[in-house]
Amino acid sequence: MDFLALVNQKIMTVEQFQTVDRQDKQMVFTNGCFDILHAGHVTCLAKARQLGDMLVVGLNSDASVRRLKGTSRPLNPEAARAQLLASLLFVDAVILFEEDTPLQLIEAIQPDILTKGSDYAIENIVGAKEVLARGGQVCTVELVKGYSTSNYLNLSGSIKLEH
Repeated sequence: MDFLALVNQKIMTVEQFQTVDRQDKQMVFTNGCFDILHAGHVTCLAKARQLGDMLVVGLNSDASVRRLKGTSRPLNPEAARAQLLASLLFVDAVILFEEDTPLQLIEAIQPDILTKGSDYAIENIVGAKEVLARGGQVCTVELVKGYSTSNYLNLSGSIKLEH
């Protein structure tokens, strides 16, 4: 069995995802940069998946991460970040987006459930208004204390990886 091919099949464009047969499945959507995938991410993603039947992760492109986090980020290129996320058993699809927010992606794929970490207030979650207007749900997932990419970078000093 070609496991890498199975992983890479989960990395999709919006157009590819729109051809996926959802078969009345409750789709959960979350998004982020996921620059250094850590146990906090894995736990939050697993909790998000438990909210529905399939989990779609919107992943900020490299250009989007640079605009949001600065020129020294991302540490890992988008292809590597996408592949790591797609390798998680409970992630059904990973879709890259170029914009600073996932609003266009959310409007295109129309998730049933929108989720972010508990550091967000529901009214501040991008796409919440649109998902709620369609009858969907918006909720937060409890974060794991002590895990954040920014904390890792602050503890270890400035890390720069060659791409």
